[in-house]
Amino acid sequence: MTSNTDTPSSSRRFSLSVTDLTQAAVFAALIAALGLPGTITIGSSGVPITLQTLGVMLAGCILGPRKGTLAVIIFAVLAIAGLPILAGGRSGLVALASPTAGFFVGFLPAVIVIGALTALMMPKYRILPGIGINILGGMVVIYACGIIGLLLRTDLSLWAAISTNGTYIPGDIAKAVIAALVASQVHRAYPGLITPMRLGRAA
Repeated sequence: MTSNTDTPSSSRRFSLSVTDLTQAAVFAALIAALGLPGTITIGSSGVPITLQTLGVMLAGCILGPRKGTLAVIIFAVLAIAGLPILAGGRSGLVALASPTAGFFVGFLPAVIVIGALTALMMPKYRILPGIGINILGGMVVIYACGIIGLLLRTDLSLWAAISTNGTYIPGDIAKAVIAALVASQVHRAYPGLITPMRLGRAA
């Protein structure tokens, strides 16, 4: 009896419609497009300034955990398959072989964190909490992954690896604010893009 009632709920929770897939594909393309302006590299760490983290934030705070994660997976798979869609015209394999591989790897946990926390805030999107969520996922999570990558691939000390992110903080905060402002307008115009989640309760 229990399995009969749980199966439809689980199916609804994890199933994706054609609309869901289309939205994920659109945001995967957006993340790729945000890499077209290229990169600016400051300092000797090789960590680039790129707009693609803005795309990751937008995917999470507009599409939520399922569709946002799918968007980043689509983007990452295409990049690893060899398409030069990472900022600077790099492919995923080139990025994974570089000292900055952790920042690319960090896209996936970042969108999961942003999407899940945004879903907990819904059905009403609020800008200030949204900015905080974007900073947590789009900066703290990605920076942490990037630092680990630098430690594994370079001779930098822990403090040196951490300090490489200092130059990028103002720009990334601006991205977090922009993403929250955009998400607020999108959710106001198109409510229901993200299914609300509650702690301790199935979505």
